Amino acid sequence: MNEPQTVTSRHLRNLLAASPDCFLGLVEGEVRVVDEGDDEGALEIVSAADLRDRVGDDPDDDVLEDEAESLTVATQQLGG
Repeated sequence: MNEPQTVTSRHLRNLLAASPDCFLGLVEGEVRVVDEGDDEGALEIVSAADLRDRVGDDPDDDVLEDEAESLTVATQQLGG
């Protein structure tokens, strides 16, 4: 089981599949995909557009794993 503030490649795949208005956010200590119009008081980690700029539209698993690790470090610094 992952720590609540851990960004996974699954989170990133879900964000890439979501609406362009979505972002990956930290909500009550948990990482989740959030729609911009319903931000739930989320602290933004990365927007869908920024993630696409970083990794492309269909990145391989290694690229997503590396990006998830980088975002996890940043998230843990923001959230705790």
